[in-house]
Amino acid sequence: MGDDRHLAAVVTLAQGMAAARTPRDTWTAAATGACHALDGTFAALSVWERERGRLRVLVNVGDRAPDEERYPESESYPVHQFPEITEFLHERWATGGEPNAWVETADGPTTAGPGYVHQRVAALRRRGRGSCVVAPIVLHGRAWGELYVARATQAPPFERADADFATVLASVVAAGLAQTERLEEARRLAFTDALTGLANRRAVDVRLDEAIERHRAEGVAVSLVVCDLNGLKRVNDTMGHAVGDRLLERFGSILSLCGAMLPGALAARLGGDEFCLLAVGPTADEVVAVATELCRRAGELELGDGVACGVASTADPIGPIRTARRLFRLADAAQYRAKAERTPYPVVAGRKGPEDPVVLLVDTPPPAGGERRRFRGGGG
Repeated sequence: MGDDRHLAAVVTLAQGMAAARTPRDTWTAAATGACHALDGTFAALSVWERERGRLRVLVNVGDRAPDEERYPESESYPVHQFPEITEFLHERWATGGEPNAWVETADGPTTAGPGYVHQRVAALRRRGRGSCVVAPIVLHGRAWGELYVARATQAPPFERADADFATVLASVVAAGLAQTERLEEARRLAFTDALTGLANRRAVDVRLDEAIERHRAEGVAVSLVVCDLNGLKRVNDTMGHAVGDRLLERFGSILSLCGAMLPGALAARLGGDEFCLLAVGPTADEVVAVATELCRRAGELELGDGVACGVASTADPIGPIRTARRLFRLADAAQYRAKAERTPYPVVAGRKGPEDPVVLLVDTPPPAGGERRRFRGGGG
């Protein structure tokens, strides 16, 4: 492979990783780009999980064997079975060496000492591959994992020059992984409330829009619990904002705990003293039961005065839900009614018959020149 082709392959790999939108896309672009650059028939990207002492496979691309999934859930290998991993990913790098790639062939020995089986050579033979090149990936000065590219038995085996090029490709992959980490951190911050660590309003808007689309297409139940933490202003005024922040954090923990009772639920702080739970799939009764538990736990907090809680679910008789905004308005109106009635239990939209006051509040136009209630506007 000439220098021009090397350069083109590196550029293609870098562009593919730069265009990736998710970590999984990044892994796939890295493995696919390296496979093409090295004329391989199979490639894998793996991460070294130090806490488990295992090398976990993230993606397999190309001609996969029957036991190789594209995105394996549990394909990992104990590091002690691969002494070369320890040498190249830890010992050599830790002592100031460079993370150079190396070549293995199916013709190599399968034993290197009493009781030791050379796993890579055995795997090449088992899966009908003739050779492979393994390139350690170093990220932020630490061994991150490895890039593995293999060729079929009938293809020319990898040579030293291929290993040198694989080392270059691994450095390009490391740069792409670092960029993905930065983007993921930026996304996390953009959708996370800084004080509580819960999701923020932006995250709720996005997830709720997606949920309503699923409801319209598949009929899946979508439920929203909107909460207003009572007594926060009094705590701030009498004890200071630091204590008020502690109350918000405590309630955020309770909301997260209760949200875990609903598979896949999103717990969020909308802003100020307002919070919500978004559940997609559970029944309305399951959501109401969790909202009731949330109210009970909030009432036991040493600070504050409990929580006003409203629930709206597409599984209840609240009329057609065509937009995220209408479901949000219904849950908000139910919370508003719970606050006005000072009830320690959630108010559920649509459960008081045809004249349900929450549904009427949302669906009845306000009187001319007046405004019944300012609802929040976002969410679709």
